[in-house]
Amino acid sequence: MIIIMLFIAGAFIVQLALGYFQIKHFAKAYIELRKIGKVAIGKRPGRIRAGTIVLFAVSDSGKILKAMKIQGVTVLAKVRELKGFTGKNIKTLGEADMAHCNKLLKSAILDAVSNYKIIMSGGEIPEKPSIFKRIMMQAENIVSVKKS
Repeated sequence: MIIIMLFIAGAFIVQLALGYFQIKHFAKAYIELRKIGKVAIGKRPGRIRAGTIVLFAVSDSGKILKAMKIQGVTVLAKVRELKGFTGKNIKTLGEADMAHCNKLLKSAILDAVSNYKIIMSGGEIPEKPSIFKRIMMQAENIVSVKKS
């Protein structure tokens, strides 16, 4: 029993360490892109499948100066260069520009484009509710329906 508990604790510590390094690499990439220009970030969280984050360094006119991505299932996913977007305008990215991308990457890119447009128009990006918040909202809806 103690061996199992030690194994679980060890796995948890390894997960924490790897997560720390992934966040550190993300922060380093963000700082690098921030030195170049504004940074548009898009994400497509993966629950079972690979999660994806894209970062675009963008000029004041909307021209993409550099693009990077993190895509993978585990904390071992690394920040890599995203090819095919440098020199394009973020406001006019379309399907043809993303033909070489997989479905999850396209979704993250579209999220980055949407976030960029919202921020540049003076808006605020709406916060997506966490899984716990969604469960609470569903429970509240069930209770309010039963009261009616």
